[in-house]
Amino acid sequence: MAAASTTVLLWASAFVAIRSAGAHFGPGALALGRLLVGAVALLALLTYRREGLPPRAAWPGIAASGVLWFGLYMVALNWGEKQVDAGTAAMLVGIGPVLIALLGGWLLKEGFPPKLLAGMAVSLGGAVVVGFSMSSGGGSSVLGILLCLLAAAVYAGGVVSQKPALRHATPLQATTFGCLIGAVACLPFTPQLVSDLADAPLSATLNVVYLGLFPTALAFTTWAYALSRTTAGRMGATTYSVPALVVLMAWTLLGEAPGVLTLAGGVLCLAGVAVSRRG
Repeated sequence: MAAASTTVLLWASAFVAIRSAGAHFGPGALALGRLLVGAVALLALLTYRREGLPPRAAWPGIAASGVLWFGLYMVALNWGEKQVDAGTAAMLVGIGPVLIALLGGWLLKEGFPPKLLAGMAVSLGGAVVVGFSMSSGGGSSVLGILLCLLAAAVYAGGVVSQKPALRHATPLQATTFGCLIGAVACLPFTPQLVSDLADAPLSATLNVVYLGLFPTALAFTTWAYALSRTTAGRMGATTYSVPALVVLMAWTLLGEAPGVLTLAGGVLCLAGVAVSRRG
């Protein structure tokens, strides 16, 4: 519970930090900078603990989660948050737990509770409401909605890929090498990162460092620790409170708050998650 709570709080803060840093860093550059900082911190801890390389059986899951979750998810989310506010992004990514439960039931044989399908329908309806509420903002807002939904999908794929790897690797090993693989996948953004670092104010650069050390290195490790001790579906359900925390943080720190219709759509997204996990 302590590990899961740490993850939820730090991941909520990440949405706000991404929104702030995204004004000065491109989506790919921000992902690469975050992953490089996280990888250095994790490799240092792995070396200190002398855990070494994961067993061969863990590598397929680590590689898949690295590309999907650490790489594609972060780029899609960063890009999406350039188009929509942090609270809206969090509510859309909040349908991830439903997708995790669905993929977990199919690929990990965790089962298909009847309420899962009903919950998915409610969540997808909520995503449609959010998209409709922001359609007046032009194509860029619609693009932001689609990018956040893509982030939710690859987030779910990353979690389900990581779960089997944790049968063989330690949480620190799975997180470290997943982060490293994600960083390698983002290396094409190196020129943009160098350029953005030269122009960005110190506060934006510190946001990138924060994202790498805490929501990445620490929070992904505490997530893997908790995931190794329960099902993927149950762990996905622990992220229910993230959107509420993000809306509160964004309102306090950035002066952002979703519109009434957007908020209603987000509540539908989360209601679908709650229905799918009820009981």
